[in-house]
Amino acid sequence: MPTRRYEVGRADEATHPDSMRATLAEFLATIIFVFAGEGSILALGKMYKDTSTTPARLVMVALAHGLALFAAVASSINVSGGHVNPAVTFAALLGGRISVVRAVYYWLAQLLGAIVACLLLRLTAGMRPAGFTVASGVGEFRCMILEIVLTFGLVYTVYGTAVDPKRGSMGTIAPLAIGWKHHWIYWVGPLIGGGLAGVVYEYMIIPGVEPPHPTHHQPLAPEDY
Repeated sequence: MPTRRYEVGRADEATHPDSMRATLAEFLATIIFVFAGEGSILALGKMYKDTSTTPARLVMVALAHGLALFAAVASSINVSGGHVNPAVTFAALLGGRISVVRAVYYWLAQLLGAIVACLLLRLTAGMRPAGFTVASGVGEFRCMILEIVLTFGLVYTVYGTAVDPKRGSMGTIAPLAIGWKHHWIYWVGPLIGGGLAGVVYEYMIIPGVEPPHPTHHQPLAPEDY
């Protein structure tokens, strides 16, 4: 098992050009991610007067966050490692991948980037970004467990695709794997549900009726147009 090296950081690291470039990359990448992600929520609020959460709106917000994270990681991974998340930086620090000085710089850049993104949204959209609250009927302990599980999955994916030195060619798809981590749910779930519905209806509800030839288009009802 290789030995992990934990360092506070050299004296010249605080002002080294590489550290400054990496910190700036984290700052700008976080602005991109938060501006697009939080902006998608504000945009939905402007498009729809009611504040109810529907599956379609959840998909739109998830897609916006996934694409934004893809762009943020892709644009910064060769400079700073594409953390764009204090939890990822903390994991890299505990793993001995970065020094304490670099971690503190990243955290400051990420927090300032998120603040600037929210200020830009306030100036451009004229709306105050919403804060996070615990949903009604959901205890704080359950939310904490959920955050632990989801963050573990995210950081584990980051390590497997962007940090692991044995990743090989997997490193090239790091932004895709990280940004679209939960996107498969919205493909696999509907496809399984739709397929099951078709099979059940064809073989249990209307048995004995020969389906139309697959080369013929099955028209929709007039009211669907």
